[in-house]
Amino acid sequence: MQQETVVLIVGAGPAGLATSACLNLQNVPNIVLEKEDCCASLWKKRSYDRLKLHLAKQFCELPHMPFPQNAPTFVSKTGFIQYLDNYASHFNVNPIYHRTVESASFDERERKWLVIVRNTLINAVEKYEGMFLIVATGENCEGYIPNVPGLDSFHGEVMHSSRYENGKRFDDKNVLVVGCGNSGMEIAYDLSNWGAQTSIVVCSPVHVLTKRIVQLGMVLLKIVPCYLVDNIILNLSKFIYGNLSDYGLRRPSKGPFYLKRITGRSPVIDVGTVDKIKAQEIKVFPSINKINRDCIQFANGDTKSFNAIVFATGYRSTVRKWLKDDGGLFNEEGMPKKRVPSHWKGENGLYCAGFSRSGLFGISNDAKSIAQDICVAFGKKKL
Repeated sequence: MQQETVVLIVGAGPAGLATSACLNLQNVPNIVLEKEDCCASLWKKRSYDRLKLHLAKQFCELPHMPFPQNAPTFVSKTGFIQYLDNYASHFNVNPIYHRTVESASFDERERKWLVIVRNTLINAVEKYEGMFLIVATGENCEGYIPNVPGLDSFHGEVMHSSRYENGKRFDDKNVLVVGCGNSGMEIAYDLSNWGAQTSIVVCSPVHVLTKRIVQLGMVLLKIVPCYLVDNIILNLSKFIYGNLSDYGLRRPSKGPFYLKRITGRSPVIDVGTVDKIKAQEIKVFPSINKINRDCIQFANGDTKSFNAIVFATGYRSTVRKWLKDDGGLFNEEGMPKKRVPSHWKGENGLYCAGFSRSGLFGISNDAKSIAQDICVAFGKKKL
């Protein structure tokens, strides 16, 4: 089987949906290929129950469709999934599911992209051709678990945060969460609420803010330089939380919005975890030295036994496994070599959406930029 179109989009997460929608509005034919059996599988299958959007809804809208007026400021997981399904329906985005991309290469003679796909429903190989290729698999494609000495000897349960739903079955169990980003801190909070004896590994300095402080910062960034916004936000954080270093939470030397812009690392938006840490309901440990069966030794010399470990240690891009002829668009980690805002465009009609490390706001900007660029290029090719 072989299909030909103008634009091929790999991935039916928010980035793929948004880019396809923008192209559909311009009547540019496109095909979206998705390996799972649904769109937005990260949200539908690999996110915990209590998850909400960490930013206010106006910063999380996809192009050309705001959230309903009656939607809460911070939209729930189920609310966002409904929004995405409505978005795909409204803009007539119809991904082809169960399609795992095995390779994508550029044919210099034909000046087209050839994408080899495995239809996992019938275990058959299919071919797709297009003038343009958009990589929309994003930066959160595959869960990452670090190589911890002795992890293979651990007798309890080990999981990545993408498999965590809630803490119901961990009641009265000793559970260690590894990672102090938003997922790690919120999962630790959830586990504690369900009655687990919860600990968390905090290796790096981290900014802790409230949702409202972040919302204020996002608004101020439109009119105030980043360094001034960071000063305001840090003073508010210190006023609310005080000095958290006594509890194992050190602040970075650079401001939260500066770090987000340069490194892509987001500040932690506190859901109540800090209060539990202060009340010693959640214990903070430094990095892990080694694991010996159910006993874990930490960098400060402390040891403790655990029944389960949840690794909230982030995701990795998988684009390097299947994309050939990328023309230097991606680095070895599968992330764009160029910095925002020049990161989304490669050579020979290759683009990437959802790799800006700017969340849904960045996805929206990518989708609009890519669609506009393709419209211009496609118009020239038709002449």
